[in-house]
This record gives sequence, C-alpha cells and structure tokens, in this order.
Amino acid sequence: MKVVITDYQYENIDSERSIITGAGYELFDYQVKTTPDLIPVVKDADAVITQYSDINAEVIEHMQNCKIIIKYGIGVNNIDCEAASRKGIYVCNVPDYGVDEVSDHACTMLLALGKKLPILAKSFRKGEWGYSSVVPLLRLSECTLGLVGFGRIPKMVARKMSAFGMKVIAYDPYINETAAQELNVTPVTLEQLLKDSDLISVHCPLTKDTYHLIGKEEMTLLKPNAILVNTARGGIIDEAALIEALQNGKISGAGVDVFENEPVTPEHPLLHMDNVIATPHSAWYSETAIHTLQRKVAEEVVNVLNGNPPFNCVNMK
Repeated sequence: MKVVITDYQYENIDSERSIITGAGYELFDYQVKTTPDLIPVVKDADAVITQYSDINAEVIEHMQNCKIIIKYGIGVNNIDCEAASRKGIYVCNVPDYGVDEVSDHACTMLLALGKKLPILAKSFRKGEWGYSSVVPLLRLSECTLGLVGFGRIPKMVARKMSAFGMKVIAYDPYINETAAQELNVTPVTLEQLLKDSDLISVHCPLTKDTYHLIGKEEMTLLKPNAILVNTARGGIIDEAALIEALQNGKISGAGVDVFENEPVTPEHPLLHMDNVIATPHSAWYSETAIHTLQRKVAEEVVNVLNGNPPFNCVNMK
C-alpha cells in the first residue's frame, strides 16, 4: 500500500519513514499544497498525511484507494471532512500531542497581559519609573477566566490558572459537566461568558458553526478591561472586529497565536500594538511535541492500513 505525505515543515520525516516502511508500506513525501499539484500525487494513495495542504472536495473526489487522511495537528479545517465521509475515508488528527505546550502558551499570554507586562516593560525602557503606565491593574485572584471550549487544552488551562485563585467559567455546547465540576469550572452560555470574564481564552475548533463566533457584536459585550487570547484558530475571532476593539479601547489587550490568513506580513496591525502579544502559530511547539506528533501520525496510518478502526477520527463515529 502507498502512503503519501503532501507537505510538512519538519527537519526530516525519519520517524514516519521508519514506522510506515517498517510495517511493509511505501512512503512518498512531497511539498505540494494546491489542487492541481495534489491530485496526481494522492489519486492512488491508500493513506494521505497532510499539514497545510488544501485537501478539498475536488482533491478527495480524485482519491481512488484512500482509507485515511490524517492531519499533522489538531485542527482539520484544511480538510473537507464531509467530502471524505461521502467516500468513506477516515479523517483523523492527533489531539493530544501538544496539550501541555498550547495550554502553557495560553496561560503565559493570559498572565503577561493580565499584569500588562508588555506595556510596563516598554515604558520602563523609555525611562519611565513606577507603575503609572499600567493603571488600572486588577488583582488576578479576583478575576474571572472564561474558556471558550472545554476539551483537553482548556481543561489543562483551567487546572493551571485555578492555582492563581481565579474563578473559571466555560462555554461549550458539548461540555462534560462532571469534568467541569471536578475542575471547579462553571458552565455558562457564550453571552454570559463574554459579559462576566476579565480574561478569555479561546480553544474551540474552527467549523462553519464557530467561524467568527466572536465578532463585532460579541465584542460589545466584553468588559473594557477584558483580555482576549486565541491559541486555537484565527477564524474563530473576527480579526477586523478585534483590531477595531483594541484600537478604540473597547478591550484591554489580546494574545494572538493564530490569524485568519497565515502567514501574516510584518505590517499586520496586531503586530504593532503595545497591548497585544502576537506569536506566529507556534503555541504547539516543543521538541517533544514535534517528535510525538510525527510518531503518532505514522502509528495511526499503520493502524488503519492494518485494518483497525482509527484512534482519533473526527468525521465518522
């Protein structure tokens, strides 16, 4: 059987090659992302591994033998899951490779912005002594943290941030209330979360239902001191609405690791605001996370090609 890697950004794919060829399958790797380039390389593949390629309905329609499409990562918004389901192709991801890294990144942004460290450090470098540049500053233990989504990563964020004494609330249509109770997290509606939270961390997947989940209208519900952090997917927050809210002082600050269109240019407005921490979609990164991701992707491919049900399927239950 033939396994195709459409694209990847890693130093090498030695781990995948060892696992896949060791199981008796062929592995071919490319750096192709567009429909015309993808079709000829995936049409006879039994398994497709992808990172950023546009695996759309047209590409999937040309797949003759494919049993599994798997994403290097968690979010599968670059794969047409409905088209794959119609052809009986599993769409899989690796939901647990970077839970520690992304939750750490989100917590770091929340704490740094909550203490207004970027503003304070810049003022200090200008020669300003004291705390006048960050007035008013809230006590973190008196703040409410709102989590949009309540999967693996936000649960970890809740564990870590609760150590600072914060009240934690969460919005998720599919929330596990037992898990929420165990973590002392209160389930609320999205509207209530936006109104009540001092700090908000976004962790839901990007789907047609969550696209611009937080838009211009939702921004009006936020407190003026609110901080909004997104380490999930850029399209969940209306970027134009976020920029406007920050420029007009409607919210206090933002932490952004993901953007609606990636990569962004150095001229992007969010990269030039004192009350914003912007990072280049790197929250997931550590050497351990990379090695774990590459290994688990290869193991899932071998698992499915061996005739077993997938470990982590997102489109067919």
